[in-house]
Formats: sequence, structure tokens, C-alpha cells
Amino acid sequence: MDIQGKVAIVTGVSKGIGLETVKQLLAEGAIVAGWGRTSPKLEDTNFHFFKTDVSDWENVQSSYKATSDKLGKASVLVNNAGMGYQGLIHEMDVAEWKEMYDINVHGLFYCIKVAVPSMIELGEGHIINISSIAGTSGIKTMSGYVGTKHAVRGISHSIFQELREHGIKVTTIYPGSTNTNFFDSIELANANDNMMRPQDVANSIVQSVQTFPNYHVVDLEVRPLWPKGNPNK
Repeated sequence: MDIQGKVAIVTGVSKGIGLETVKQLLAEGAIVAGWGRTSPKLEDTNFHFFKTDVSDWENVQSSYKATSDKLGKASVLVNNAGMGYQGLIHEMDVAEWKEMYDINVHGLFYCIKVAVPSMIELGEGHIINISSIAGTSGIKTMSGYVGTKHAVRGISHSIFQELREHGIKVTTIYPGSTNTNFFDSIELANANDNMMRPQDVANSIVQSVQTFPNYHVVDLEVRPLWPKGNPNK
């Protein structure tokens, strides 16, 4: 898709992969609606922030209407908003478990639900869903988060079959460890320079969107080459 002048919605834009994706979409000429609880420190005439809690269905509907009224129909949706808690299954806090599913799964559904009708009208669209390596396997003490990311994968694989006839692509990205604030509340690891850079993940997202209309990137798994550091240094 040629994204010059096209409207793109990105969720979870305050920092990390979401913010880097916004910057790169803007650099390619897109008009970007940033949805999130906190506005990023970013000023650009083509960037518009809409305060949004993706876990709130009413709020998502309001944000999409405000986005459409101000910018027009969105051709791109990047579902980046997500979070995780760590804990053994029998010790997991019920409220934290529910919050993960409300944001990572229900929020994904809400955003797709509001965006797809306009994409069908346009006859084109691209939905990028950010899963995780955790969406392909199990991780001890991360069952709740892993479950949400498996759900993202299953939803994505199903809806791409529903939407392809309308010219809408659905791509799922599975990043490995990325140097973002995600690890601030996770004991498995601390964010460090051996992890991937969020701007590189964002670059893969934008490149997937810019592919030829009949070329569909369904799944894209990305990992750090040297997760424990370059052995040659």
C-alpha cells in the first residue's frame, strides 16, 4: 500500500514500538491517529492524539468517530496496545488476569470491529496485530500473558480469511525481547541493549504495510540475533 496521505491508527503510542511506528509512518507521509492513555512527546502536523482506553468499548467507538470526523476513514490499524503481569497460575491476581485480557484481547477486537467497516468501504486496508514470541509457545509464570498472545494469533489467522476478499490484509508480528518499558514490571528480564530496538520492529511493521496489494505478510517473527550479547566482542 502506498501510505502517502492515508490515515493510520496506532494504539499504545506513548512509548516503545507504538511511538516508533508512529514516527516511521509519519516519515512515509501517512496521517496518524495515535490512540492511548498518555500522549507521547511528539509534535507533527500529521499526528493527532486521541485519548483512548482500548479496553473500554464505548471509548473505542468515540475515538473512532472522532478520528473519522477529523481525519477521514482509516486504511491502516496497528494494534500495539498491550501489557502483561507475571505470576504462578494459582497465585495470579484475578483483577490483573482480567486486565490483561481486557486490553490485549478485548481491546484488539474492539479496535478491529470499529475499523473494518470503513476499510471495506475503501476496498483496502491493513491490520497489524502485535502478538509476541509468547504467542507461539508457553512461558513459566506468564500463563495469562501467553494466553492473550495466543488469542491474538488465533484471531488474526481467522479474520484474515474473512477479510481478504475485501482487499484487507491482516499481519501478525511476533517480537522477541525488545528494549521497551514492558520489562519494568516483569522479573524474567531487565530491558537491555542485547534486546531488539523498538525502531527496528516498527520498521518491519511499516514495511509489511507498504507491500504490493497482492503480497500478504501473514506472520512475521523477529528476534534478537545475539540475545546474550555479541559473542565476538
